Amino acid sequence: MKRATTKCATNSPANSDFSDTMPHIIKLLLLALLILLNPLTARTAEPEAPLRPVFAAYTVEYGTSHLADTYLTPLKYSGTHFGLDYTRYQAMKFSPEGWTMRLHGNLSVDKTDNPARNATMWSAMISLDWAMMHRWRPTSRLTLALGGETGIEAGAIYNARNGNNPASAKGAWTLSLTGYAAYRTSVGRLPVTLMYHPVLPVTGLFFAPDYGELYYEIYLGNHSGLVHPAWWGNRFKLDNLVTADLHFGATSLRIGYTGTIFSSRVNDIVTRRFTHAVTIGVSGEWLSFNPRRPISSDQRIINAIY
Repeated sequence: MKRATTKCATNSPANSDFSDTMPHIIKLLLLALLILLNPLTARTAEPEAPLRPVFAAYTVEYGTSHLADTYLTPLKYSGTHFGLDYTRYQAMKFSPEGWTMRLHGNLSVDKTDNPARNATMWSAMISLDWAMMHRWRPTSRLTLALGGETGIEAGAIYNARNGNNPASAKGAWTLSLTGYAAYRTSVGRLPVTLMYHPVLPVTGLFFAPDYGELYYEIYLGNHSGLVHPAWWGNRFKLDNLVTADLHFGATSLRIGYTGTIFSSRVNDIVTRRFTHAVTIGVSGEWLSFNPRRPISSDQRIINAIY
């Protein structure tokens, strides 16, 4: 009697077709998953931050000055004004198209003489200010900006004719209104940017001793009544700057006018300072970037002024 044999159907046609189809199904599922996730990834990817070049100007000032300080003398002195000025603008990171900032520093020296031209009074002042402004573009060529500024100012007026107390120290911290109007035009084929920038302090604190009080008395400990709140009734100041940037290339020529109107009255001490000067220097835009991250061709560049 023959023994019955049983063959295992491991290589049946149905099983073979199923095993051959499995890799194709997995590939199709993975492809569908990638197609579904790709729009989501595109929606959640953060856009590249716009580039914010720095606009900077370095200028010198030369003109006339008129000084009066009744702590030193009842006479008005007139003479020459000289100054060095630095201005830096850059669009703000949080809203580059709507907001811009300004960092400004100035050093000025005035040499003035009395009406008889036999005595000299000097003034030396240094100031540092920071402002943030919101800007609007009524037209493609015109930009208007308005905002606030805070700054400090310190210096002294010196007159050797005043005997025991030849110097009158000055110092203030102020909060100001500021803004600008910038207009882009051209002279022939030369691009030109015209700009007007005023600064008007509104409030703050400033230093002033009593009338006739010696600084030696302050040194000995008489510190009362030296700091006063500032407002337009006892301290008024208006800075005006009008410039034209002539864009010859990457670096521009800046020419213009700068003027200061200052008047204070406290403790029967009256101080006046009026300056008018021509300003000239260089300006331009500078852009810094990471060399390991190349700039994309479609990346936006936001100008600091217009």
